[in-house]
Amino acid sequence: MSVLNTAVKPFKAQAFKQGKFIEVTEADIAGKWAVFFFYPADFTFVCPTELGDVADHYAELQRLGVEVFSISTDTHFTHKAWHDSSETIGKIQYAMIGDPTGAITRNFDVMREAEGLADRGTFVVDPDGVIQAMEITAEGIGRNAVDLLRRIKAAQYVRSHPGEVCPAKWEEGEKTLAPSLHLVGKI
Repeated sequence: MSVLNTAVKPFKAQAFKQGKFIEVTEADIAGKWAVFFFYPADFTFVCPTELGDVADHYAELQRLGVEVFSISTDTHFTHKAWHDSSETIGKIQYAMIGDPTGAITRNFDVMREAEGLADRGTFVVDPDGVIQAMEITAEGIGRNAVDLLRRIKAAQYVRSHPGEVCPAKWEEGEKTLAPSLHLVGKI
C-alpha cells in the first residue's frame, strides 16, 4: 500500500538534535516542508554516508524552508552516542528521531518486521502534512541528497504553480509543462 498523497499520521518521539534531547510530533511539521529520512541502523555502513550527504546539503534545505528528520528504530540515546563518536554523523544539525517501538516506521510503511529495522525510505511532505514524493531503496543502495533537492524544488514549484508539471530531469529555472488536450501525443 502506498502512502503517497496521504497525510502524515500523528506521532510523538524523542530525538537528538544539536546536543539536546527534544520531543518531536506531527505538529512540528505543520505549515512547513519536511523530509522524513528513514534508514536501517546507527553504527552501520551505508547509513552514515547518506546521513552525512544530507548534512552537507542541510543549509540549502533550510533555505528552501525544509526541515529534515532522520529516523531509525534505534533510540535517541544511541543517536547521541553515534553523533559523539563519528566525524560524519557529528556534523548533523537536523533532528535524529529514535523510533524503538517502530510506530513511525510502520506509519510510513517502511518497517522490515522480521528484523525490526526500517527500509531506506525518503518522504517529502508538504506544508499540509501530505506526502508528495517518496523513494525506497534496497539495503545496499544509498540515496543522493542532490536528487532529493531536485525533487523538493519540483514539488514546491508544482504546489505554487497549479496547472504546471515538471518533466523528467527538470531543474529549477527550466521549462515546465502545462498538461492539456493540445499537448497529448506531441511530446
